[in-house]
Amino acid sequence: MLNDPPPAKGPAAPAFADLHLLTILAHTRSYTQAARRLGVSKASVSMRIAELERSAGVALVRRTTRSVALTEAGEQLVEETRGAFERIEQSFAGVRDLAGHPRGLVRMTAPVALGRQHVVPTLAPFLRQYPEIRLELDLSDRFVNLAQEGYDLAVRHGHEPPDTHVAWTLCETRSLLLASPDYLRRHGTPAQPADLVRHQCLLYLRGPAGQSWSFEREGRKPGEPVIVPVHGPLRANNSEALREAVLGGLGIGLLPDFSAGSELAARQLVRVLPQWRPRGFFGERIFAIRPWSAHVPRAVQCLVDHLRTALRNGF
Repeated sequence: MLNDPPPAKGPAAPAFADLHLLTILAHTRSYTQAARRLGVSKASVSMRIAELERSAGVALVRRTTRSVALTEAGEQLVEETRGAFERIEQSFAGVRDLAGHPRGLVRMTAPVALGRQHVVPTLAPFLRQYPEIRLELDLSDRFVNLAQEGYDLAVRHGHEPPDTHVAWTLCETRSLLLASPDYLRRHGTPAQPADLVRHQCLLYLRGPAGQSWSFEREGRKPGEPVIVPVHGPLRANNSEALREAVLGGLGIGLLPDFSAGSELAARQLVRVLPQWRPRGFFGERIFAIRPWSAHVPRAVQCLVDHLRTALRNGF
């Protein structure tokens, strides 16, 4: 009896891990970010994408010196497989959460001042309580794209969280107009918002929106705000930097309370125009947010619960 001839060799079936890698690359648009999210080398990402393209027989990724984009075939493949991988990830996370103790890596980002002064001091007891949780903390004042860069959680101050995210309110916060006693002795104390035009004001670096301040009367129903154009010798994108400049007598600064609480309590800083409330700048609440998903990993939920308890009394 003759043996059947071996089947003709065709394209190798793609590895499911490489298909998943392509969906990650579609999110990140960066070989470096995709490698970081998956814990592999950038060279490995490049090699695996090349192998996937050989299996598919068509180009899936269009790469230039500055960007990474998917071809039409790559976009189609990601669109048709993304849902399946999301369900697999959710199912695996649900099974892992059945374990006796919360575990796994949580990647979190927070603003520099808020993170340094109020989040970091709470982490030692949290990690002692949950020794199988590992935490990566990125302190940055830029607005991070959580899904694209692979973060599980962000601590942010604002007015309302984005509708596309799961959000928990951690505490209330407010903006404070502050100066040093030395500055007020030398330049006088503003009696109303319009007086700020004649003062040195230290501005948060946020495009044209940072060049005017808006106020409303404390204790009154919201009405038309008083908007004042302001100017001064320094603009910075970090509230700790502005706080130090205010402490040095350089001018009047608008700061979030979490960045100035201890200095205010020690009377190193003085509230300016306390009968007026700054509005529309730093936000009124501190949120923990994460990209929307049907399942919140247990390690992430434990961290959120910890932060809610640690920050519940505000600043």
